Amino acid sequence: MKVSSVAQMRKLDRTAIEEFGIEEKLLMENAGLATCNVIQSEFGIRGRKFIVFCGVGNNGGDGFVIARKLHSNGGQVRVCIIGDQDRFTGCAGMNLDIIRRLPLEIREVTDAGPVRAVIDGCDAIIDAIFGTGLTRDVEGLHRDVIEMINAAGKPIFSVDIPSGINGDTGTVMGVAVKADYTVTFGLPKVGNMLFPGYGLCGKLYVTHISFPPPHYNDDSIKVEINITPGIPPRSADAHKGDFGDVLFIAGAAGYFGAPYFAAFSFMKAGGGYARLASPRSITPFIAGRGSEIVFVPQEETVSGSIAFKNKDALLGLSEKVDMVVLGPGLSLDEEAQTLARELARDVTKPLLIDGDGITALSADLRIIRERKAPTILTPHLGEMSGITGVDVEGIQADRIGILQNTARDLNAIIVMKGAHSLTGYPDGRVFINLSGNPGMATAGSGDVLTGTIAAMFGLGLPLEDAVRKGVFMHGFSGDLAAEYEGEDGITAQDIMDYLSLAVKMDRERLDEALCEKYEGMVVL
Repeated sequence: MKVSSVAQMRKLDRTAIEEFGIEEKLLMENAGLATCNVIQSEFGIRGRKFIVFCGVGNNGGDGFVIARKLHSNGGQVRVCIIGDQDRFTGCAGMNLDIIRRLPLEIREVTDAGPVRAVIDGCDAIIDAIFGTGLTRDVEGLHRDVIEMINAAGKPIFSVDIPSGINGDTGTVMGVAVKADYTVTFGLPKVGNMLFPGYGLCGKLYVTHISFPPPHYNDDSIKVEINITPGIPPRSADAHKGDFGDVLFIAGAAGYFGAPYFAAFSFMKAGGGYARLASPRSITPFIAGRGSEIVFVPQEETVSGSIAFKNKDALLGLSEKVDMVVLGPGLSLDEEAQTLARELARDVTKPLLIDGDGITALSADLRIIRERKAPTILTPHLGEMSGITGVDVEGIQADRIGILQNTARDLNAIIVMKGAHSLTGYPDGRVFINLSGNPGMATAGSGDVLTGTIAAMFGLGLPLEDAVRKGVFMHGFSGDLAAEYEGEDGITAQDIMDYLSLAVKMDRERLDEALCEKYEGMVVL
């Protein structure tokens, strides 16, 4: 499923009207009808009391259609307009004129005081105050009304997006409706899919409002939900080399977990041959936990990091493998950081850079730009800030745009980790991943992701698909851990332990409930 920006949705609307002759009033009618169908299926209409809050834009016009259809299906409806009724024009004005002729109570809200009594007397609330184009913080009367809606304890149905959510970023513009159900039109918007907006939508429905499929699947829309391809079957006569041979350059004194989780997760997710180049002194400790790993002990610096003198041997070994992973637990030791930059410059195989490796390369991004072989970066927001020079708050305000620009600039695949991790490609494509849960915010989780991505490549997926498949499988494994263990106390070990089950279930095809969960919405 594609995910649109606000500007792209406006363009889709305009094209539908101008090229396909689907009049705006028909689009509004379809939006209202779809919303009423959701209300009917989730709550019921006949004999129920509804209050429809309408703003003065087209979102309010959708609300008028909903009010009319609720009335025609036996609901008792009150309409509260927040703003000047005389400001309605076009299709919204037409639909206001229609409901004025019906036996509905319509009131213009100028003071929040009387609203409380109206809310107390209803069974459910329809939020049609703001649409997706909100660009400034909600204040004054609108803020008061939204706070009353949230405090009412009544089922809330939001139209297109919960009022107060920025349609392009998912950020809360001062205050926002906390909906139980949201019906969005044409396509889901970025603000519907990114937190905190996603969490405020409740159960999300999408209706294409009669757009033809080539229209809403247009290649110019670069963002979509991360629905991943299947994993290739394992051949009956395969050997370990058929499922990937990956070199992990990782670890330092005091950082035993990162190299272990990265290399062993590769094997737990189905990878065949993991070689771990880590400092000689820590290798025995890692071997005690993951003896299946093939160890390549490295000479150390005084501080216990991988010494620069290992460079030539590591480059020679890198030529024998399918992929190199650089950085988990590598440390910020100056010599190890220099080694990381030199290796990134000279490794000719696909290179996945994580953790301290990202920190090293952030000091000289030209190395990434000039690489001929594919590069994958897996930064969290802090590391993304180091790469881009934009503070975390600035990245949060434009996650999609900054990711697209950075992937294009560096000619790299970038996984920006976090709730609903984003995978960006140099051609502008971005995949929003919906697997995973808050319990995965734990030390070592990113190292498990690194190994899982490498495993998907080792299992035979093309590199571009392997990256987003690895992101999904990592989150799916975390969800299985949460289901069986609970979110509280999930460790990287738990996420890794469930990888083999996650791969098994994915191979057998996920059931309908899980597919709906990871698609993030119900399509009407």
